[in-house]
Amino acid sequence: MKSTIGSRAITSEDTNSARGKRKFLVVIDDTPECEHALLYAARRAKRTGATVLALVVAPPTEFQHWLNVENLMREEAEEEANEMLDRSFAKLSKHGAEEPERRIVFGNRTDGIREVIGDDHSIAVLVLAAAAGAEGPGPLVSAIASGQAGTYPVPITIVPGGLTPEEIDAIT
Repeated sequence: MKSTIGSRAITSEDTNSARGKRKFLVVIDDTPECEHALLYAARRAKRTGATVLALVVAPPTEFQHWLNVENLMREEAEEEANEMLDRSFAKLSKHGAEEPERRIVFGNRTDGIREVIGDDHSIAVLVLAAAAGAEGPGPLVSAIASGQAGTYPVPITIVPGGLTPEEIDAIT
């Protein structure tokens, strides 16, 4: 079976959870709500036989005058991204969840997310979490919700940032 979601053709093989091919994509950053999105995705993945892909979109390194400096900056950014993933996965393991796949891309966050979704046809859902405070849902959710949501080729789940792990468990 073949259908089209957004601009991308999706086959039943892409989203066949019985084979474990379906993935929940979570964007990892330093925001407190990120843990909620990761926990939600891990719980949904476990219950549906899917997996989680954790993504860090690092800022681009554009220091082309000296290639060695640019390479060093890129290595440092990649090391920071891996440390962020390690911290997130350590929090996730406290809840008994499996460690997700990891991916790091360089560039603009929304473009990086689109790139990863375009490259990996087994991604079925993008999971984000909204901040719980009065300052708004957070920069990534705001950017996507302000008109871009309909242009993503997969559904987007936004997890409220004020949920407890027990509440997340109840809705997954």
